Amino acid sequence: MKEHQHFRYSTSVIAFPILFVLVIWFVFWFEVRFGYKFSKFGVYPQTLSGLKGVILSPFIHGDIQHLYHNTIPLFVLSTALFYFYKPIAWKVMFFGILVSGFLTWCIGRPSYHIGASGLIYVLVSFTFFKGVFAKHFRLIALSLLVVFLYGSMIWHTLPIEEGISWEGHLSGLITGLVFAVLFKNKIAKPKKYKWEQDDFNEEEDPFLKHFDENGNFIESKETEELQDDNVMIHYTFKKKEE
Repeated sequence: MKEHQHFRYSTSVIAFPILFVLVIWFVFWFEVRFGYKFSKFGVYPQTLSGLKGVILSPFIHGDIQHLYHNTIPLFVLSTALFYFYKPIAWKVMFFGILVSGFLTWCIGRPSYHIGASGLIYVLVSFTFFKGVFAKHFRLIALSLLVVFLYGSMIWHTLPIEEGISWEGHLSGLITGLVFAVLFKNKIAKPKKYKWEQDDFNEEEDPFLKHFDENGNFIESKETEELQDDNVMIHYTFKKKEE
């Protein structure tokens, strides 16, 4: 039963990231196959018609290289988001697209801004700052991993390369930081084992009686076995030397 539930949870974690990436690739395939160019549906700042790009731009890419460089980090980061922050993952994704897109519309240059990189910066920023604010070792480790993999992306929030929407990147970075602050009470709660639970007592684990309240061994005993969830756990106790 537990294995089945774990399988269902794992499937639900990667289902949306896979679907999102497939939709992006399908849009690009449609452009190439039928000779369409969807760039005009991107964000065009300070124009009413350009607002449609707030929603549509993450699905539009200029070429295969642009698409390739975006979909890999998008899949990795969105999967991590749904695994560690599943209760708020949909909010981060949906409002991340809207807020970062709108900020791009507000501060961007008069040109079409396309691609999922704005959303990627939302995910990088949110994952990093959320882990730091949460102060939990697993989430901090995730933050450090994100910095290791995508830390160099920070330079692309500056106007250092022509043709790159640094405004979209900067908007995503700001949006992720704001979300990490706003969702401060939505910290992922890692699984607690029996020995970590406050209400765990000696009756639930007969081996605790061999130790005093300070954790010192008080009785010599041979190896014992405890059947727990079909996993055999072996305990070996050695007499404490005086």
